[in-house]
Amino acid sequence: MGEIETIGFHYVVEAAGCDPEVLGNADKIRQIFLEAAKVGNMEVKSSYFFKFSPTGVSGVVIVAESHISVHTWPEKGYAALDVYTCGTKADPEKAVDYILEQFKAKYAHVSEIKRGIEEDDDTFTHMIMTWEEALRRNGNGGG
Repeated sequence: MGEIETIGFHYVVEAAGCDPEVLGNADKIRQIFLEAAKVGNMEVKSSYFFKFSPTGVSGVVIVAESHISVHTWPEKGYAALDVYTCGTKADPEKAVDYILEQFKAKYAHVSEIKRGIEEDDDTFTHMIMTWEEALRRNGNGGG
């Protein structure tokens, strides 16, 4: 057994133009996240989703590789999405793409943070790469 790998990839996503009906439905988001974990080759351990009154959902799926989480504002068509995985087995970018597709997002601002980069003095750092995407939905929109 080798050393434990600290390197992880954390996707922080601002998803806009999403379907308010999906964003307001905790059960639907749970289904989307469980499928996203499969798509991203992650092993689900637990999940919890909470529906706020009058609107919005917060939820998390704990995976062996780390987590997928969200907080939604259906009235604004906005979701704050996090997907974080450690190691090399998982494909978090596939999970992010699946969630954005299911949320029917029209736009995403994505930061990919490479975390747990070990430095020589027993400290850790991270590196950030950021991009924006206009997503094609129903044949309209940019790309």
